[in-house]
Amino acid sequence: MRNKYVKVLMMLAGFVLAGGAQADDSSMYKQLVDKPMAEVYPAIYQALEDARFFVVFEPNIGKNLKRFARRWGEDYNRSQLDGIRSMVFCNVWYANAVSNADPDMLGLCPLRLSVYEKNGATTILFARPTVIAAKSKALATLEEVEAEVIAAIKSGAKKSQLDKNQVKK
Repeated sequence: MRNKYVKVLMMLAGFVLAGGAQADDSSMYKQLVDKPMAEVYPAIYQALEDARFFVVFEPNIGKNLKRFARRWGEDYNRSQLDGIRSMVFCNVWYANAVSNADPDMLGLCPLRLSVYEKNGATTILFARPTVIAAKSKALATLEEVEAEVIAAIKSGAKKSQLDKNQVKK
C-alpha cells in the first residue's frame, strides 16, 4: 500500500514539473491540445476506459445549446466555441473505497470532464476532486483517483496528437 502512495506522489510531482497544464493549486485541471475535438475526444474516452474509468454518459452540450440559439440571440455562444461535450465516468472500485472512507464524498461519483473546441484546438477540463475533499477521510483515495484521471487525460491527449498511422489499433 505504501508503494502505491509513493507512486501517486511521484506522478503528481511529475505533472507539476512537466508543465503544459496548470501546475498551481487550481480547482480545475486544464489540458490544451492543438487538434480538433473530433480527434481528441475519442482518444480521451479510450484512455479513461483503459484506466478502468468507464464512461457512462456523454452529453453533447454544444448540440443541446444550439437549440436555443434563436431564443438567446446575441447571448448565444459569445465565446464562439465550435463544440462542447462532456464525459461522465466511474470506477466502481474507487467509488466503494470512497464510500468506505467518507460516504458524503459520494457526491463526487460519478466524475466528469468537459471538452470544448475553439478555432481547431481542444481544451479538456477536469474538476479536481481533491479540492472538495481537502478535509475528508477519503482524501488519499481521491488523490489517487485524480492522479489516474489526469494521467489518462494526458495519455489520450498525446495519442490524439500522433499521426493516425502511428496509433496502434
